[in-house]
Amino acid sequence: MKSCTLPAVRVEPELRAELEAVLGEEETISTFVADAVRRAVDFRRVQTDFHARGEAAWQDYLRTGVSHPVDEVFDRVQTRIDARRRELQGPGT
Repeated sequence: MKSCTLPAVRVEPELRAELEAVLGEEETISTFVADAVRRAVDFRRVQTDFHARGEAAWQDYLRTGVSHPVDEVFDRVQTRIDARRRELQGPGT
């Protein structure tokens, strides 16, 4: 796939100086900006999915009237977190 160019962004000289001061040894402003845009797009996608799931859950509640106590939900989430933690730690740790 052929690459394309993002529009130029005007910033204050102070911000550019701060950016240059935090760049890695082999990092360029272009790679920094491309990475920042990638992360922002990923964040927006996750945020949009989160809102869609919340809206679907709300509509489901309005349709059915069925809800779950917060303690039950927290317990289920904690159980999943604990199981994943054990899975990541592996045997013998």
